[in-house]
Amino acid sequence: MKRVVLTIIVSLFAVSVFAADVKKADLAGSWYTADGAELEILLNRYLDGAKPDEIDGKIFAIISPHAGYQFSGPVAAYGFKAVKGRDIKTVVIIGFSHRKPFDGIAIYSAGAWQTPLGEVKIDEKLAAEIASKNPRIRFEPRLFDNENSVEMQVPFVQVTFRNAKIVPISFGAQDYNDIEIVADALAAVLKGRDDVLVIASTDLSHFHSYDEANRVDKHTIDLINDMKAKDMFDEARIGLCEMCGVMPVTSALLAAKRLGFDKARILKYANSGDTSGNKREVVGYLSAALYKESNQLSAVSLQQKQRGRGDRMLNDAQRKRLLQIARESIVGFVRDGRKKEFKEEDPVLSKPMGAFVTLHEAGELRGCIGSMIAQGPLYKTVANMAVEAATGDPRFSRLSTREIDKIDIEISVLTPLKKVSSHEEVAIPGDGVLVRSGFRSGVYLPQVATETGWNKEQFMTSLCAHKAGLSPDAWKDPATEIFTFQAEVFGEKGEKR
Repeated sequence: MKRVVLTIIVSLFAVSVFAADVKKADLAGSWYTADGAELEILLNRYLDGAKPDEIDGKIFAIISPHAGYQFSGPVAAYGFKAVKGRDIKTVVIIGFSHRKPFDGIAIYSAGAWQTPLGEVKIDEKLAAEIASKNPRIRFEPRLFDNENSVEMQVPFVQVTFRNAKIVPISFGAQDYNDIEIVADALAAVLKGRDDVLVIASTDLSHFHSYDEANRVDKHTIDLINDMKAKDMFDEARIGLCEMCGVMPVTSALLAAKRLGFDKARILKYANSGDTSGNKREVVGYLSAALYKESNQLSAVSLQQKQRGRGDRMLNDAQRKRLLQIARESIVGFVRDGRKKEFKEEDPVLSKPMGAFVTLHEAGELRGCIGSMIAQGPLYKTVANMAVEAATGDPRFSRLSTREIDKIDIEISVLTPLKKVSSHEEVAIPGDGVLVRSGFRSGVYLPQVATETGWNKEQFMTSLCAHKAGLSPDAWKDPATEIFTFQAEVFGEKGEKR
């Protein structure tokens, strides 16, 4: 009897949890229309009317307003238009609590949100990864009720990225330590991921005259342009910078900088006087993007773009074949213990070239082995290095059969080494570098600078100290040999450069 009662209680609990898994739209019918067709037409009209400057680079985050759509929608559309068409799988929406003060950081980590446009799922895996970084980040769904800072972003996400999931986050108290907690968590879980967008939700000044609002907001915009996160927070505390979402914006700025995104671009500024016509007491709205320029991604890729795709070492078919060879080599060796033999007639794939194979799992490095010097046909080098990356990288355990389907493969095809006379001839970002002194040597691929955001001194110091086992400043010693090279990098997730 007790087992039956317990089963009924558990079943009722499961039903109640399931019922609560879909969060209803609280603001539909007041802040925006509750009619799905009308809403989609409205948001697409805003997107069609937005003409943001094109950003030649990778966008990490956008700053977006959260007032009623009739006031802020035309401005918000600029940020979403700037990222429309990019391959985004998940959008992390950072807001704050207008109405329910609390201590800590709330995350909506399960279920789905419903708007008049339908349901959008929570990326439960990513939410769990973020929450695991600090106990102050906790599942508090009630704190998102009637909260416009997050909800007003969701329909825009739905029309911009049809199948994207979301992770809503909300700040409580204005505590700079919480800003750093969120920034650290985002930097940790988003490193190496190109398929996640962050939205920092904020309006600017409130209820000034039209001219005064423009003056006050210009100061805030200058701080954003200069990426001055701590100054922004400090000035907001004493009223010099007016921004209701200073916590979301500051955390996005810090996370961006930690991942090497060091540029801000103002896409659109206006206030409610511009959008509604009433200029007596206005609210400021801003769309902006946090990004890194394409020349930071790779000097080689920029040159290729300027000269045209014809200068690539490999065409799309050759890249696809090398990725196929790498995966089949890993599968065959890990599952059967045998190296698969390949025979290629393609003259480019048969040319002796150096190459590295890098494995990632859930966005984290899982193995990387390569050959700097051409020791045989490129396709054989890729096959051998793929097996070594999966089973021979001393930093990681041998890849297991259950991990095969979880990894993604990246290949770096290398140009020949070029010896330079000094570190002054090294271009960072852009060059891969090998240093050698005596019997010690170390190498970093060109993408290391991109992924870390290091400048030349940081790059060369780490290379000498951590890869070559030399003194940190050995790169300044004339006795240390320095070689540069470039890499054409591509992977199963797409072209890198």
